[in-house]
Amino acid sequence: MMIRALSEYYRLPENFGGLSVQYAPTGQAGFFSLGPNIICFGRSESGVTDDIEKATALDASRAVRIENGLLHIPFDPGEVVENLRRERYLKSLEQGNARIVSHDWVRKSYYFIRKVLPVPFRRHLQRRYFRDWKARKFPAWPIDLSVDSLHASLLRWSMKAAGAERLPFIWFWPNNASSCLIMTHDVETASGRDFTSDLMDLDESRKIFASFQVIPEGRYEFTDDYVKEIRSRNFEFNIHDLNHDGRLYVDRELFLQRATAINEYFRKFQTEGFRAGAMYRNQDWYESLECSYDMSVPNVAHLEPMRGGCCTVMPYFVGNILELPLTAAQDYSMFHILNDYSLGLWKQQVSLLIQNHGLISFITHPDYLIEKRARGVYCQLLDYLRQIIDHNQIWAPLPGEVNRWWRARSKMKLVQREGGWKIEGPESERATLAYAVLDGEDLRYEFS
Repeated sequence: MMIRALSEYYRLPENFGGLSVQYAPTGQAGFFSLGPNIICFGRSESGVTDDIEKATALDASRAVRIENGLLHIPFDPGEVVENLRRERYLKSLEQGNARIVSHDWVRKSYYFIRKVLPVPFRRHLQRRYFRDWKARKFPAWPIDLSVDSLHASLLRWSMKAAGAERLPFIWFWPNNASSCLIMTHDVETASGRDFTSDLMDLDESRKIFASFQVIPEGRYEFTDDYVKEIRSRNFEFNIHDLNHDGRLYVDRELFLQRATAINEYFRKFQTEGFRAGAMYRNQDWYESLECSYDMSVPNVAHLEPMRGGCCTVMPYFVGNILELPLTAAQDYSMFHILNDYSLGLWKQQVSLLIQNHGLISFITHPDYLIEKRARGVYCQLLDYLRQIIDHNQIWAPLPGEVNRWWRARSKMKLVQREGGWKIEGPESERATLAYAVLDGEDLRYEFS
């Protein structure tokens, strides 16, 4: 039996070695580790803990063994992957302020008085809330690779069990691209709406095209011509929440009412992408949204109102919806929480994402790029991104194109034809045959 999570991540041959995996986890879910660098959350025969600080002492990799081609692991890989991606560890992780922001009355009160709070005071409150961000142990800052490292470990163990030193799989991105980069813009105010054309000029001058997420109700009005201009210039138009009041996911009944209205806007504007206001989210409720892809889950959310993170740098499916995780710090967090007007953190995150062939995903806001200093930093970022796109052969599409590719890849199959491997399925002509290669205790990738 192939581990389903492993097969879906790599798109491996269906008959890979006839490999069997045995695990029989019992008890309550908690934190444990795989070696010193991979934190897991789930049930494990090797023990679990509610204290993240103690997770590394419960190293499940010590119980992994291979006997007669059979891999024995003390946990369910699929359960752990889903728990991390869907942030099911949050209740065990939340402390103090992380719980406060989840209360409806706190969010409602904040958004109500936000209109009359002076901007400097509002930012002071935000900095106070985020003052512990450096002390948070999990997810790992500035990029968390728990899910991706778990898959690599599982593949390495599986290859050892099957006696395979080299194993084909379908590469993550089309046309040999090393990684993927998307730029997205959330339009939060009328001023941001009015700066949209200027921001498109900046992006277009570097040949980096972006999606614009627009709030359909409450904040500001926009015309059909506004939508047409975005699309006519080869940018993308998506829906951003309903009214951005921070309450979309607070109550199930309220969410269902708002989801009905949001779905009407998907149909009205014939768009497929969505992002919730302030990155609030509940992935278990996604089934009520009629979008094709969502962009509301950070990889690591130390600087987001809702903490947590999906712990992966790759897109993943939540039911029928594809999640495109945010993997780089937001411009607002950089400028107004960290007071950082350099490219240092962004470059650090991008470097890690390139090394791990992941999705490089940015959010910037036209609202915050009107100011000259911030706009200058953004132009520097665009120049840097243009350089690394060309130098590293990075695919830089619109989010909707990533959605279409990842869906096509999920339907591709590796089959043996005339003594070799061939990729079959939709858009297979763009796919690349890659190999996972055992290199001692390490795993590396190479193209055929």
